[in-house]
Amino acid sequence: MKNRTKGLVKRLIVNKVLEKPWIYLTMNFIMKLLLVAEKNMILVVCNRLSKMIYFVAIIKGISVEELAKLFRDNI
Repeated sequence: MKNRTKGLVKRLIVNKVLEKPWIYLTMNFIMKLLLVAEKNMILVVCNRLSKMIYFVAIIKGISVEELAKLFRDNI
């Protein structure tokens, strides 16, 4: 007789369905790049609903307001 190495199977838990696009975002920066066209960083924004990714070239030292405006203009 074999011993059980795995636990008993349980019911699957359904993930919460996201309702609207661009509500749940993840963002990250790619930094320390060479200066090209006066830009040396990339803002990476991912929409968790559709898995769409946007890349926005920026310069280090940009303010939050300018960053939001650049993102809004690029989508």
